[in-house]
Amino acid sequence: MTANEIISFAAASGRNLLFEDEAGALLKAAGIPVNRCRVAPDEEGAVRAAVETGFPVVLKVRSPAIVHKTEAGGVCLGLMDEAAVRRAYREIMKKARLVDQEAQVTVQPMAAPGVEVLIGMTTDPQFGQVIAFGLGGTFVEVLGDVAFRLVPLQGKDARDMIDSIRGNVILKGYRGSAPVDKTALVDIILKVSRLVENNPRIREIDLNPVFAYPKGALVVDARIII
Repeated sequence: MTANEIISFAAASGRNLLFEDEAGALLKAAGIPVNRCRVAPDEEGAVRAAVETGFPVVLKVRSPAIVHKTEAGGVCLGLMDEAAVRRAYREIMKKARLVDQEAQVTVQPMAAPGVEVLIGMTTDPQFGQVIAFGLGGTFVEVLGDVAFRLVPLQGKDARDMIDSIRGNVILKGYRGSAPVDKTALVDIILKVSRLVENNPRIREIDLNPVFAYPKGALVVDARIII
């Protein structure tokens, strides 16, 4: 499906929040590297998906009523076998079905750890679409170390965003760690800029975390609002 088709399907379903598998498909269509994601309709489906994906896996709740999955107890990481997947599925569903009887889960492979960064977009009522970049995970909440630029972005804009944050020292390599692949991050930032420029119905994107590696980068969690 194209980005427009994915957005139109969600809108026709009465949703302004894309499911994570839909967000992943939209990002993949834009050429952005994103972690694989499979939908499991029930417990047995979750186990099958985990076995076919390969352990360890991550289970996440899939529900339009649950925007912040981690806070709602809807994420279980590092599941190493079928028994762990079953326990996680039941734990997630017990909480999720208090607010959504139709809730499902998604199954993803555990991504190799990297430096966590945030790449996002918000729609400002005065300035329009604004791209954000900063350190990801809890860093963004604690430090607020984020750079912003207006859409559309050029390569220099993306590079300047990366260089301007205070945490750039971590990206360059810190205490013996290898520097991350800045070119890969620039590429994702520019593709997000083009994606929202070409699809003005997208109101917000939150890619957090994006794992940055010495070679390449990978979107691990994606939230997109239309």
